[in-house]
Amino acid sequence: MGEPMHVVCESEVWRESVADGEFDVLVLGAGSGGYACALRAAQLGLKVGLVEKGNLGGTCLHVGCIPTKALLHAAEVADSAREAAQFGVSATLDGIDMGGVNAYKDKVVDRLFKGLTGLITSRGITVIEGTGTLTGPREVTVDGTAYAGRAVVLASGSYSKSLPGLEVDGERVLTSEHALRLDRVPASAIVLGGGVIGCEFASVWKSFGSDVTIIEALPRLVAAEDEASSKALERAFRKRKISFLTGTPFQSVKTTDTGVAVTVEGGDVIEAEILLVAVGRGPSTDGLGYAEQGVEMDRGFVLTDERCRTNVEGVYAVGDIVPGLQLAHRGFQQGIFVAEEIAGLDPRPIDESGIPRVTYSHPEIASVGLDEAAARELHGDAVTTVTYDLGGNGKSQILQTQGFVKLVGLTDGPVLGVHMVGDRVGELIGEAQLIYNWEAHAEDVAPLLHAHPTQNEALGEAHLALAGKPLHAHS
Repeated sequence: MGEPMHVVCESEVWRESVADGEFDVLVLGAGSGGYACALRAAQLGLKVGLVEKGNLGGTCLHVGCIPTKALLHAAEVADSAREAAQFGVSATLDGIDMGGVNAYKDKVVDRLFKGLTGLITSRGITVIEGTGTLTGPREVTVDGTAYAGRAVVLASGSYSKSLPGLEVDGERVLTSEHALRLDRVPASAIVLGGGVIGCEFASVWKSFGSDVTIIEALPRLVAAEDEASSKALERAFRKRKISFLTGTPFQSVKTTDTGVAVTVEGGDVIEAEILLVAVGRGPSTDGLGYAEQGVEMDRGFVLTDERCRTNVEGVYAVGDIVPGLQLAHRGFQQGIFVAEEIAGLDPRPIDESGIPRVTYSHPEIASVGLDEAAARELHGDAVTTVTYDLGGNGKSQILQTQGFVKLVGLTDGPVLGVHMVGDRVGELIGEAQLIYNWEAHAEDVAPLLHAHPTQNEALGEAHLALAGKPLHAHS
C-alpha cells in the first residue's frame, strides 16, 4: 500500500522550504533507532542526514544483539553434540575453536552490515561520518562542519557500564564488547550481573566448557522478569552447574597471577580467569552538547514525552538514551514512530509494556506485558493466572526442553501478560505480543488453531486453560 497522498504532498512542501545544506530530518546516531528513523523518513519523501562516528547499525549489529546471538547458537550446537547420545546419535564434542566461532560470528555481522549500508545508500540518505555534537536547537556539528535540520533526532545509543573502583582493562576484567572478541574459551569466568547480558554470556561460556559463577546484588537472576521465570532459570542453571550468588553485592576485585579475585559483601573471595562486568548499559550522551542546548536530562538520560519529543522544540530522542527498556527493537520502533510524527502521520504512541523481551540463554525466557506482581498491584484480586507446563507439549518433549507458559489475565478481561521459559520460546513471542497489544481475551485466543506438533501449541493450551477449558493439563 502506498502512503496517503496528503502525507507525500506535505513532505514535498516541507522539502521546498529546506535550504541548501539543510535536512528535513537530521539524525545523530545510526544504531537501531537512528537508522530506522532515517529509513522511514526517507521513505516518506523527507531529506535525511544520518551522523555516525562508527559503523552503521550501532551496538546491536556490531557488539550486541547479533554477535551475542551468534555465540549462543554456536553454544547450542556444542550442547547438541555433547548430548547427542540421548537422541541415539553417535557424536563427540572435540572442543571449541574460538577462531572458527569468531569467523562465523563476524561473517553474520558483515553480511548484515553490507546489506544495511546498501539499503541506506539506495534510499538517498546522506551519511555524515564523524563525531557529532548538538550545537544549536536544530544544528549538529561534525568535525567542525555544522549541519542543520528542521527536526533533529538524538539516537546516540549506550555503553557498557562499570562500577566505582572497578577498572576494566580488557584483559582480565572485561565488558561484553571485550568478551565478544575473546580468542579463547576461559577456563573459568565470574560474571558480575545476573541480568540479560550476564545470563547470556554465562550460558555461552558454560556450553563452551567454562566454570561460571554469576554474582548478582538483587535477590534473583533476571530480576526484571516474572518471579516464576527467574526461579525456572535458576533451577535450570543449577542443573547445568552454573553457580550463582544472588543478593550478593560486589565489593572489590584484584588481579592475580592466574586471573582475578573478586571480593563480595561479607568477605568471601571468588577466583577465576576473567571477570565479565555486566551491570547494565548507560546512555551515551556525555559531551554531545545535549544539556548545553537546553535538553532536559536525568542522570545522563534524555527525557521525552510519550511522542519521543524532548522539551526543546523540534528535537526528538529515541533508543537507549531514553529511560526505559534498552532493547534494539524498542529503539527501532521509536525511530519509525518519530519519522512518522515528523511527517505528520500522527502515529499511535508505543506502549512500553507491549514491547517483547527475550533472554537468549539456555533455556530462554520470553515475556510481554505485566508480570504477576505488577498486575496485582494495579488490579488486585481481579487478576488470575494459569501456568501450562511444557511437559504436556509434544514438540518441547522432542526437543527435550523444560519450562512453561504463564498467563496473567484480568478476570473477564484481557490478557495482561505472557511469560515463557524453555528452549526456543523466544520464537513464540510474536503471537504473544499480538495477544497483549490487541488486548485479546483468553476466549478470543482459545478457538485459534495452532499447528501440531509445535511449541506454539503451548500458547494455545495456556489460553484454553485461562478460558476455563484446559485440555492437555492436569487439574
